Amino acid sequence: MTTATTSGRTLAHPEPADIRLEAVLHALADPMRMRVVRELAREDGAELSCSYFALPVTKSTSTHHFRVLRESGVIRQIYRGTAKLSVLRRDDLDTLFPGLLDSVLAAATCEAERLGADT
Repeated sequence: MTTATTSGRTLAHPEPADIRLEAVLHALADPMRMRVVRELAREDGAELSCSYFALPVTKSTSTHHFRVLRESGVIRQIYRGTAKLSVLRRDDLDTLFPGLLDSVLAAATCEAERLGADT
């Protein structure tokens, strides 16, 4: 587990060797977390603040979803000033589980189209 310290705040992130498939799949199984991952993937490496995501949940629930994504190794979060920024750990995930992220993202897009939803 590594920690990122910026502005006196520390966030724990798993080392790539500690990322487990079952944790990644659990993180991606929730519709709100999948929505975050899809938006991060669309922005292709951009660091996005938590306020960027218009999730229809309370702030505490949103915080929980980001924590699950971070602790599973799906995203990396860093503080820049007062903003907590998130970025998809695509390189780590593609190295550990080749094709998984692309397959899940493609399936989520198909599902959204089938259901007529943009989530």
